[in-house]
Amino acid sequence: MAIFVNDAPVISIPIALCLFFMMYPIMVKVDFHEVVKAGKAVRPVALTLFINWAVKPFTMYAIANFFLGTLFVGFIGTDAVDLVKMPLGEDLAVGDIYGAGQVVLVDGVKMLEVPLWRSYLAGCILLGIAPCTAMVLVWGSLSKGNDGHTLVMVAINSLTMLLLFGVFGGFLLGVGQLPVPWQALLLSIGVYVALPLVAGYTSRKWIIAAKGEQWFKETFLHYLTPVTITALLITLILLFSFKGETIVQNPLTILWIAIPLFVQTVLVFALGYVLSKIFRLTYENAAPTSMIGASNHFEVAIATAAMLYGLSSGAALATVVGVLIEVPLMLMLVKFCLGTQNWFRHEATSVTEESEVA
Repeated sequence: MAIFVNDAPVISIPIALCLFFMMYPIMVKVDFHEVVKAGKAVRPVALTLFINWAVKPFTMYAIANFFLGTLFVGFIGTDAVDLVKMPLGEDLAVGDIYGAGQVVLVDGVKMLEVPLWRSYLAGCILLGIAPCTAMVLVWGSLSKGNDGHTLVMVAINSLTMLLLFGVFGGFLLGVGQLPVPWQALLLSIGVYVALPLVAGYTSRKWIIAAKGEQWFKETFLHYLTPVTITALLITLILLFSFKGETIVQNPLTILWIAIPLFVQTVLVFALGYVLSKIFRLTYENAAPTSMIGASNHFEVAIATAAMLYGLSSGAALATVVGVLIEVPLMLMLVKFCLGTQNWFRHEATSVTEESEVA
């Protein structure tokens, strides 16, 4: 059960329902006065943008290229090839060389035959140029971060992706001008971010007006507390059950792809966490800043891989592996953040210090 755009599955309906119930409790807690305040905090916003666009795409390319193209290429197969769709906008003849691939005829259809490891590399790159704009709201909330800052960065990431996704994709993939999947991007942002945001904002205003702020905080939010965790667990079960056949059929392939993705995620998170400490961010801003850089917008990555290379391509498989490892890995990083809160100042402490200086 999914919503398709250009023959690519963009929105899984069961996953979308789980994500809504994961994020609605977070959105309804957001005080939009705090969002405006968070948007004026230059350092956490600038640091997040720097990690997302000046660091993350290039570290993903370097790490994936090293592991898949050098360290694991013997396990993947030096002669192993993948048949992918013809490059968009190119009119090539059978036998023509395009990059590292060659045009071949398969059942009367022209395809590009490329080294299999390069196909996996393409999927990793697509993950690297797609910063998260949905699940990071959950990670930020679970790590007790500043939900206002996380929401501001979700909005900024959504806008910058519209401008930079195609530019970075075209450069790093080497396929010329990479078309941005506008419909897939806008649809996923609408379902995963805008819908729970509107529902949360509207219901918050209505409940406070009808019942009062005290009832809202002490009673309504109390009943919502277990909803996010329950929906998260169901999402994890659904993701693994949907891709169980792929995991069983390609256990070692999954491992070769998962290792560079694991290294990339931990490295980018660590960089964000260390820089947050250096720039003296509060813990409430440091945690979501690091989480946003580490996580990926896998829905857009999967849709783009399917559109550019085909649903059965190695690139599409690599983006799916990204989905499978992201939830448990990000939960591990959430636990790390919660265990290292004392490394940072907290917002209450920061406000006290500033008032003392004044």
